[in-house]
This record gives sequence, structure tokens and C-alpha cells, in this order.
Amino acid sequence: MFFLSLIEHTLRLPPHLLSLPLLEAIRGELETLFLNKVIPNLGLCISVYDIKSINGGFIFAGDGSSTYTVVFRLIMFRPFVGEIVSGKVEASDASGLRLSLGFFKDILVPVHLLPNPSKFGEDGRWTWEFQDVELTIEKDDEIRFRIQSIIYPPIPVEQEENAKAFTPMLITASIDYDGLGPVSWWV
Repeated sequence: MFFLSLIEHTLRLPPHLLSLPLLEAIRGELETLFLNKVIPNLGLCISVYDIKSINGGFIFAGDGSSTYTVVFRLIMFRPFVGEIVSGKVEASDASGLRLSLGFFKDILVPVHLLPNPSKFGEDGRWTWEFQDVELTIEKDDEIRFRIQSIIYPPIPVEQEENAKAFTPMLITASIDYDGLGPVSWWV
């Protein structure tokens, strides 16, 4: 779920940061650029782990900033397909469930990946009918789910005014297997 990724980046360090120690200034700029951002096929950047090397320090003509080539490692979040993860139910609607890990909320469980037979009630909750017992899925339930797929949609050039916010990393999950679903079902 979490891993280190080695990155090489050409970093422009603004003049107002040159009074800081170089390592501190570079780390701050890297955090500004990468933290809480999704890098396609790598995942969500959680933290700058360490800085391996800093080269350069060139100041180009007409620019007061110094430019460095920095090699560093990032702590990334990207679960693998088939991994069992625990989170919370963020919302539910007729199309399925939206789950959250606290720091990441773009996890969807579509209807066809819910336990069978499930039904969506007028009260806005999903219910699984298991051997004449109705087991409900409530908002904020702790829930175990399996990662089905991870998608990095292309960035839209234009977005309509009332369109849903762009999701740079979308995880599709399943709770249609023994031991998955709200933890309260399996106690």
C-alpha cells in the first residue's frame, strides 16, 4: 500500500529561500510541489522520505532563482490489486458505496461488487440479505474491502461549471467475498 519511489527532478529555488539552509529550502519546495498530489502510475504522494543528491545551483541569465537537479525518495500510497484494506463508509447511493481511508476518499464500490443479493433502501442504506437476516451498511461503518482496480483518468482540458471535481486516481473496490464488508458483520 505504501512504498518508496525514487524521483529525479529539476528544481527552481526562488531567491527568497536562499537564506535558508540548502537542504531545508529544497525539502520545503519539494513538499510544496509533490505532497497530496497524484503522480500517474505511482500514486498519491504522502511525504518526502529523504534527499539522495543535490547537483547544480545554476542561476540562469535574467532569473534570480538557482536551479538544482535533485534526486529524492517519496513515500507513495498506491494499494495493489487484490489487497485487503480497511476504511470507513463515506457515502452510499443507488450506484454503490464511496469509501474513505481518512487521507484518501476516491474509493468506489459499484453495485455489482456488493454482496449478492443486496438492495438499496429508501432510507439511503444498502442491505445484504444473508440466510433470512438483513445486514445493513451504515455511514461511518468500518469496512474491509478488496482492491479491484486503480485508474488514472486523463486530465480534462475543460470542465463544465457544475461538474463533479476531477479525480486523478480512482480506486474500485469489492466487498463481495467472505470476511469483507462492515467489520460488525464478522464479529
